[in-house]
Amino acid sequence: MIRFQETFKASILLFLLSLTSIVKAAETPDAIYGDSLQISLLTCGPGKEVYSLYGHTAIRFHDVRNQQDLVINYGMFSFAQKNFILRFIFGLTDYEMGIIPFDAFMKEYKREHRWVIEQVLNLSSADKRSIAMAIDANYLPENRVYRYNYFYDNCTTRARDLLANNIQGTVVYKSTPNTQTTFRSEIHQWNRQQLWARFGNDLLLGIGADQNLTPEAQQFLPDSLRKDFQTAIIRYQNGKERPLVAATHALYWPQEKTVAFSLTSFLCSPFAFIALLFLITMSVWLLRKRVPKSYFWVVQAVRLLTGLCGILLTMMLFSQHPTVRLNLQILFLNPLNLLFFVPKLRQSKRFNQVMAGCYVLACVGALFQTYAENVFLVAFILLFIQVATMKESNIIPRTQHGQ
Repeated sequence: MIRFQETFKASILLFLLSLTSIVKAAETPDAIYGDSLQISLLTCGPGKEVYSLYGHTAIRFHDVRNQQDLVINYGMFSFAQKNFILRFIFGLTDYEMGIIPFDAFMKEYKREHRWVIEQVLNLSSADKRSIAMAIDANYLPENRVYRYNYFYDNCTTRARDLLANNIQGTVVYKSTPNTQTTFRSEIHQWNRQQLWARFGNDLLLGIGADQNLTPEAQQFLPDSLRKDFQTAIIRYQNGKERPLVAATHALYWPQEKTVAFSLTSFLCSPFAFIALLFLITMSVWLLRKRVPKSYFWVVQAVRLLTGLCGILLTMMLFSQHPTVRLNLQILFLNPLNLLFFVPKLRQSKRFNQVMAGCYVLACVGALFQTYAENVFLVAFILLFIQVATMKESNIIPRTQHGQ
């Protein structure tokens, strides 16, 4: 999912000149759509930006007869949209279909050192005409904008549907699906080097992201669709079959760089941050008699941090993003933790019991949902602090020994 704002503006004139020949495509007899027109699926490698970590999918429309080489791209968006960040948080981001010159498309990916693989589709003249007409219809002003949904309606699923739904036969996928994979495990394959992005994703994704996926649902990722297309066939009503992909080419493949272990990166990772938080909290607890004020403020800092995270997770309850509403991490990354800054509530037996119950349920919830890396330690910290505080405040009766 990539932006082409500058490229799009620079190539708008060329696009307008090319658009007339696409429109003519709908009026051209099927016989014309022979070897002169190639329609391909383009799969692009990941980038460095968070929004490009998972790659990109587009469609190449190469008409040699009309000297037309265009890319149909469903990943157009702009950070300049009004309230973009707020709309993105609540799953209200609009993407749109764009058409840009192939050369401009490739220039952008070469500049970012992202690989591009082309799969030339094995289509009949009727298939090509049908797809050309669908492109025309999709690019109408009333159709080109769509409500983006990362898992179910993105640049990859849009490209797949435009192609598969406009082929005369039925596309049958032959690849062996992994029936045990989930949305979370699928994206983990692509964000393992971006530790904070991975942590943020896992923090926001709820229990729905840990449900097993159907083979079709797994195609939300560009490279998953590429692999499925590679072995797919087109099956016609008369029983005849043919491969969906006629040829595959690596249009650009940059030299891969080996990512070496970096102590600095590790020390700045979510794992190290939470481990340090755990060590500090346990240390001041052991020294609480000597440094009671330090212990109090460290505990309050943990509650503040988790409470602020809880506000974000509470906002997700109203988001249109899939799999974020039911998130068991909200039991300890809880906005109610902020109420510990109210002295009366901090001393309330009922309030402390409720919060202790939340932390216990959060620990149990880890059996049903994959929590963000090492964040389970935070749940343990809160539960430990809560039990210790309740015992010292006699909210939990101390164990009596002897008579």
